Amino acid sequence: MAVKFICLLLLINLHLRLSFAGSNSMESVPDLQKSMYKVVDGYPCVRLLNLSGIIGCSNPGRGKVVAPIVRFGSAAVLSDLSAILVSLHEFPNFFTRLSNDSTFASNVGGLLVESGSGLRNKLKGFSPEQRFPQVEFAPYHSTGYEWNPIGSGVMWKSYNFPIFLLSDSSTKTLQEAATKNEKSKKAYPAEVAEFDVVMQTVKAGTHDSESCLQEETCLPLGGYSVWSSLPPIKISSLDQSKPVILAAASMDSASFFRDKSLGADSPISGLIALLAAVDALSQVDGLGNLNKQLVFAVFTGEAWGYLGSRRFLYELDMRSDAVGGLNNSLIETVIEIGSVGKGFNEGVKNFYAHTARVSSATNETLVALKHAQKSLRSDNITISSASASNPGIPPSSLMTFLRKNSLISGVVLEDFDTAFSNNFYHSHLDDLSNVNSTAIVAAASLVARTLYILTSDKADLSSSAITSINVNVSLVEELMRCLLDCEPGLSCELVKNYITPTSTCPTHYVGVILGEPSFKPYPGYVNDVPRFLWNFLADRTSIPRENGSSVCQQECASKDEVCIKAESDGKGVCVISTTRYVPAYSTRLKFESGIWNVLPSNSSDTMGAVDPVWTEKQLGIQLA
Repeated sequence: MAVKFICLLLLINLHLRLSFAGSNSMESVPDLQKSMYKVVDGYPCVRLLNLSGIIGCSNPGRGKVVAPIVRFGSAAVLSDLSAILVSLHEFPNFFTRLSNDSTFASNVGGLLVESGSGLRNKLKGFSPEQRFPQVEFAPYHSTGYEWNPIGSGVMWKSYNFPIFLLSDSSTKTLQEAATKNEKSKKAYPAEVAEFDVVMQTVKAGTHDSESCLQEETCLPLGGYSVWSSLPPIKISSLDQSKPVILAAASMDSASFFRDKSLGADSPISGLIALLAAVDALSQVDGLGNLNKQLVFAVFTGEAWGYLGSRRFLYELDMRSDAVGGLNNSLIETVIEIGSVGKGFNEGVKNFYAHTARVSSATNETLVALKHAQKSLRSDNITISSASASNPGIPPSSLMTFLRKNSLISGVVLEDFDTAFSNNFYHSHLDDLSNVNSTAIVAAASLVARTLYILTSDKADLSSSAITSINVNVSLVEELMRCLLDCEPGLSCELVKNYITPTSTCPTHYVGVILGEPSFKPYPGYVNDVPRFLWNFLADRTSIPRENGSSVCQQECASKDEVCIKAESDGKGVCVISTTRYVPAYSTRLKFESGIWNVLPSNSSDTMGAVDPVWTEKQLGIQLA
């Protein structure tokens, strides 16, 4: 959601003010202000905290920043505080100069980053992420490996000035203002930017997560993951002994600019592929007779310390209600669908299976993938094992499972082999134009058939049963429009069939966790996307009730039932489905008496020892 953040101060010459004040059109001070200011919009880089300090951007103090607008290319020497207008392809050069030129750095009052559809074509790539994202969580020691060789790491540093990505219309406005200043021969440029966003905690000294949580001036990053089973697990039954095949994807991304975190290829292409696979499998008869239990999990907070998957495993250890019906010891294999939106090259859909270790279960998964590939031979899909020279699996939720249990079997399906094919990883440019629907459909088809093969009795497995599993291409395309574009965005019919969205333009930033975490959270505390996913998965994995449909507003009579579509018209429907929310937040945090407390590092939680514990300051934003 675009945030109004800059006042462009126009016509500050006293003579012009007076002449305007005397005109008939200006009858009040607000009229005069409207003639002097123009509000433009964009997306902010925000201030985040962790246990060791801060990253991101803010005004240097509590006051406004007012500075003339200067193009980066023409700013050979900065002698006064300036608002720098920079094109995206100059973005890396700006940060290089910022590091090397102290005089330049001291005179940067703010940074305005241009946007525009034509910018992508001028870039070979742009990723503000590290070259090995979240390396501290890797289950192996080759931490110098570069999965993201184009990464600059600039989003993980702290900047004592505001930075904004301009909207397309605002880019044009600021370019015109900079041009006027360049042409002006006056001592004081007529066009200045006024930044009125204060990103600072209320009390001094709260410069890390622990102190700001104590002062209640920040909230933990987090939200709600969703898991579901197909067919539903009868919670009231004592017989829950089937081995579990867990298919997982992530729903959150990150970006230098918080509200422009679409993550089209990484990770939303994998999420859409998983949803399409669930839809295809839900139409297969006799799933209750399969030898193994299918479970689907969509984690959030993965871009910020694998919050969702770590909390999911913690809740399994605690045997909490959020994971009722699941047993950690029964998880036989984890299949994660990662970045699959770029697996399309010269008519061939190429995917790579990344594995952690050799085991019979892993080999069985690889064989199933090959089997599924052959059943799709007319679609020209290839599946290959990732290079043996790789140090291990790429950054993924599977890392969490391996850190918890190094013997677990797992495969990550990706559209790359030795390094990311996504040159805009964790960038606002990883948008709808960065992915291919054909590749996502191919990945979904491969996953759906692989899961069916893995859960079936091999003696009864027929080729006709496998080839009858087909992905709905229209559903994939609709999900892309809903989750990766503003038109129609979350106002699309598919989403509105389940929930009443609070915004139209989707963003996949994790957000902060509100109130006390619960597996039955207050809907207003859950973001639009996880609410949609919960309803969609509950609907697709449900089976009919014996006594017919039942109208509901929130709860259903049986604990094996859930109430879906209750938001759309207040008249939900009870269905038999095992679909749950799982709170996603750091395992180093505990909510007690309305306050978040940081727990000491625990030797039994190896990932907690390296957990940054991310929080976001509660911003005092004044809109012009």
